[in-house]
Amino acid sequence: MKLAAFALGLWASQSYAFAPQTAQMKSRHYQNKATLLFSTEVAVEETVEAVSKATAADVDANPRLAGLALMLDDGTRKSHSMAQNSQFVSGFFAGLADRESYRALITSLYFVYEAMEDAMEKSMDEGVKALDYPTLRRSESLKKDMDFFYGEKWQDDIRPSPAAKAYVARINEIAETKPYLMVAHQYTRYLGDLFGGQMMSGMARRSLSLENGDGTAFYTFDDIPSAKDFITEWYTSLNALDLTQQQKEDIVDEANLVFALNIDVLQELTGSPLKAMLTLAVNSLKEKRLWPFLG
Repeated sequence: MKLAAFALGLWASQSYAFAPQTAQMKSRHYQNKATLLFSTEVAVEETVEAVSKATAADVDANPRLAGLALMLDDGTRKSHSMAQNSQFVSGFFAGLADRESYRALITSLYFVYEAMEDAMEKSMDEGVKALDYPTLRRSESLKKDMDFFYGEKWQDDIRPSPAAKAYVARINEIAETKPYLMVAHQYTRYLGDLFGGQMMSGMARRSLSLENGDGTAFYTFDDIPSAKDFITEWYTSLNALDLTQQQKEDIVDEANLVFALNIDVLQELTGSPLKAMLTLAVNSLKEKRLWPFLG
């Protein structure tokens, strides 16, 4: 159990490197590290006083201090219960327990991103198009990972899991009825991928003995040299969208639903979270040469 705690602590401590910070933020911890993997939980603990004192220059430097960006960061963070966060962490580590579980996770994500990016491609909504950066798209990267885990002709053999099917159904529904809600899916998935990509790639590599980037293309953003600068630009574009107050509130609600849909995908995985944490802890210690008698 101590090793499991070490693994979780190691993962949590690494998460600090992936979120942009203002001067006021640097002295604050993230309220919830568990959901750094999805951007709905990466907001630091903001106080009303700090936000009210934010100047125009502050907002230019960090657009997360205002507008829809602040609404999403704040609105999603407050709504997630400890039970949801625990489910997320458990499911995430289950996906790292063995290659079969990780492959199942990648497969579900493949169906989700195919649906998302197809909907974005067809969308006439100006907000969705404004936030559709080609460098964020993940379908092609996921296909590379699927090639690695399945070999050739895998598209004829795979089927979406029940949770992935429900997730895809929701994407298809809003693409037809309320396309502006796709903004919540872009925010929750893409920023989470970018925030946590390097960390998650490293964890998958250590836990599953993956080498040379095999099986982790999904988490690699070679065309984005600075995640911090890119995210600042993305949040600025987000705040510039022409939306009513009701539409903004609907997007926050949808982002919370997206978080729940992702938990459902993770909860389907059958791997052992404890096994994954133990493996990660031991292999991390080996890499850092803190446990030389392990070989």
